Amino acid sequence: MLEKFLTQTDFSDFSDFKHNYKLNIPDNFNFGYDVVDAQAEKTPDKRALLWTNDKGECREFSFAEIKKQSDQTASYLQSLGIGKGDLVMAILKRRYEFWFTIIALHKIGAVIIPATHLLTKKDLIYRNNAADIKAIIAVGEEPILSHITDSMAESPSVKTLISVGPLVPDGWHDFHKEYEKAPPFEKIENVNDNSDPLIISFTSGTTGNPKMVMLDHLYPLAHIVTAKYWHNLHEDSLHLTIADTGWLKAVWGKLYGQWIVGACVFVYDHDKFTPTDILAMIEKCRITSLCAPPTIFRFLIKEDLSKFDLSSLEYCTIAGEALNPAVYEQFLKLTGVKLCEGYGQSETTLTIFTSPWTNPKPGSMGLPNPHYDIDLITADGRTAEAGEQGEIIIRTDRWCPVGLFKGYYRNEALTKEAWNDGIYHTGDVAWRDEDGFFWFVGRTDDVIKSSGYRIGPFEVESALMTHPAVVECAITGVPDDIRGQIVKATIVLAKDYKSRAGEALIKEIQEHVKAVTAPYKYPRIIEFVDELPKTISGKIRRVEIRDKDK
Repeated sequence: MLEKFLTQTDFSDFSDFKHNYKLNIPDNFNFGYDVVDAQAEKTPDKRALLWTNDKGECREFSFAEIKKQSDQTASYLQSLGIGKGDLVMAILKRRYEFWFTIIALHKIGAVIIPATHLLTKKDLIYRNNAADIKAIIAVGEEPILSHITDSMAESPSVKTLISVGPLVPDGWHDFHKEYEKAPPFEKIENVNDNSDPLIISFTSGTTGNPKMVMLDHLYPLAHIVTAKYWHNLHEDSLHLTIADTGWLKAVWGKLYGQWIVGACVFVYDHDKFTPTDILAMIEKCRITSLCAPPTIFRFLIKEDLSKFDLSSLEYCTIAGEALNPAVYEQFLKLTGVKLCEGYGQSETTLTIFTSPWTNPKPGSMGLPNPHYDIDLITADGRTAEAGEQGEIIIRTDRWCPVGLFKGYYRNEALTKEAWNDGIYHTGDVAWRDEDGFFWFVGRTDDVIKSSGYRIGPFEVESALMTHPAVVECAITGVPDDIRGQIVKATIVLAKDYKSRAGEALIKEIQEHVKAVTAPYKYPRIIEFVDELPKTISGKIRRVEIRDKDK
C-alpha cells in the first residue's frame, strides 16, 4: 500500500529520509475507497480493528468487514438525506461504530465533525450553529442524549439525530435497527476533489471560543509519517493510541496512517481510565505499539510494572503535551522502552518528532518532519540561532504541504492572523540545539519575561515534577512592578503531601527548583489547589490562572 503513495518507502537514516521522502498525490483521493477498499481487496481477511471494552466484550473486524460495514453505513446515511458537503457531528466515544461512520462519511463526500461526549447543551448549541451541522450521530447514553436533545430548540440546522444505542429516545433514529435495511451501496466515482473538506475539528479553546479547523481529503496521506516513521508500525503491528474519537488524536493514531501501513488498530472502550487496566490489555492482547500523552505515562510508572508482562511492546510514542524528562527516564528504567516524542497541532499533522533512526533526547520534541518547511523565528523575523528561542513556523512560500489545514472555517480574519505572508504561525515557542533537535518552551502568550530573562513554563514545570509532592502543576507569570513579571506555580499536591501544604513546603519546593534548574526560574509564588482549570480535552488553561491574578 505504501508504494502507491511514496516514491521511496525505506530509508537508511534520518538524512536519507529528510532528502528523499516524497508523496505521490493521486487525483480525487478518497481514503475510504483508495485505502480501506483497496486493503479489503488486497488482504480481505487481514485484521484491521481489534475492539474490546471494560465489560469484557470483544469484536474483531477484517479489512473486508470494515469495507462491508462502512458501505452499509454509507447507504444508510444516504437514505436519511445525508450527502456530499453535509456536516455531520459524531459523538461516539470509543465505540466501534465510529470507524463505520467516518469511513462512510468519507465515501459519500460528507464532512465529519468529531466531538467529545463531554459537551454540554451550551457547547452543542455553539457548535451546531457555528458550523450549520445537519446531523448528529451519537452513543445512546445519558447525559449525552439529554444534552443533545435539549440543544435542538436553538439548533435550527440540525435535521437528523441518530443513536447507536443502547438508548434510543423518541425522535431519534435507531442505527442498529435501521442501517442493515438500507439498499446495497453503490460506489460514487470522484465524489470529491482533493481540496474538498474532509474534517472540521473544533479546537479545545485554551484562550477563547473553539476555532473550526478545516482539513481536506489529502490530510490522511500526511499521516503516513505518523504511523510508519514515528509509531514505527508495520503490517504485523497492533497499535494502541489512548484517545477518544472526539479529538483529532484519534485519527492520528487510530485510523489513517495505521491502515495505510496495514497495521491493526487496538481500541479499548472504557469510561474511566485505570492504569492497571491498560497494562493488563497490553499483556493480554500483546500490543506492540503504544502512543499516549505524558499524563498517561505518569500514571503508568506509578504502578508496579513487574506484575505485568509488557514484553510485546516494541515501541512507545508520546504527544499531546511536552514530555518531562523524569517521566522518560523512569519508564525506560522500568520497561527498557524509550519514549519517542512528537509534536503537532490540530492545524497540522506530525511536524517535529523522534524517528526510529534517532536516539531520543529526553525532553526534546525531536527533529523537523521534512514534509514541512519548518523554521524557528525571532520576534524580528530572523531565523533563531542555536540555543535561541523562537516561534515554530511553517513556511508555505515554496510549497504548501499536504496535511496543513485549509483555514479556520468561516473565519477568514482568524486564518489570516495565523497564516500570512507565506508563513503559518504555530504560536509555540521552542529552541534548537546544535544537533537540530527542538526543545519546547511554551505558547507565545505563556512565556514569562522577568528581569530581562525569558522563562518558558515547561522548563519550570519539568523541574517541579521531579519533586515527589507535585502531581500536576502550571507555571504562569504574575505582574510585578520591579521585575515586570514573576513566576507563579499552581500545584496539585500528592495525597501524602496535602496535609503539609503551607510555608514550609513552599520553601522546600522553591529550593528544589533552584537546585534542579537555573535559580532565576524558581517560582516566587506558589499556590496549592485541588485541581487545575482545563479545557474539555484536558489541556491546562493557563490563561484562566493569569486572568485571576491580574
